Amino acid sequence: MEPDRTLITAERARQPTLLARADIRELAAIFAGGFLGAVLRGALERSLTAGPGGWPWATFTVNVLGTLLLGWLITRLQERLPPTMYTRALLATGFCGALTTFSTMVLEILSMIEHAHLLLAVSYAAASIAAGLAAIEISTKMVRRGRVFG
Repeated sequence: MEPDRTLITAERARQPTLLARADIRELAAIFAGGFLGAVLRGALERSLTAGPGGWPWATFTVNVLGTLLLGWLITRLQERLPPTMYTRALLATGFCGALTTFSTMVLEILSMIEHAHLLLAVSYAAASIAAGLAAIEISTKMVRRGRVFG
C-alpha cells in the first residue's frame, strides 16, 4: 500500500526551509570572513602573476597559507577554546574558504598541460598537495604544543 501523497506534501509544508532554519548571524560571519579572504586572495593574485609556463606563486601561496591557517584554527577551536559557531564560521568557513582556491589551481594545471608544460603541471600539483599536507601537520602540532598562540 502506497502512502497518501497529500499527507506527505502537508508534512513537508510544515517543515521550515533551509533558509528559514539558517542562523543569520552565522551566515553574516561566513559572508564577512569570505569577503576578507577573497580581498586578500585578489590582492595576492594581482601582485604575483604568472603565465602558463611559470610557477603560479599567488595560488600556491594562498593555498598553503590558507591550509596552514585552517589547520591552526580548527585545531585551536576544537581543542583549546570553548565552542563557538560564529568564530569558526567567520574564520574557517568564510576567510579560509575564500582565501584558498582549489578551482584556480586546477585551471592553472590544465593551462600548463594545454601549453605542453607537463612537468611543471605535475610538479605544481604534487608540490601543492605536499605543502598543504605539511601545513596541516605543522599547524596542528603548533597548537597542540602550545606554540604560536596555542
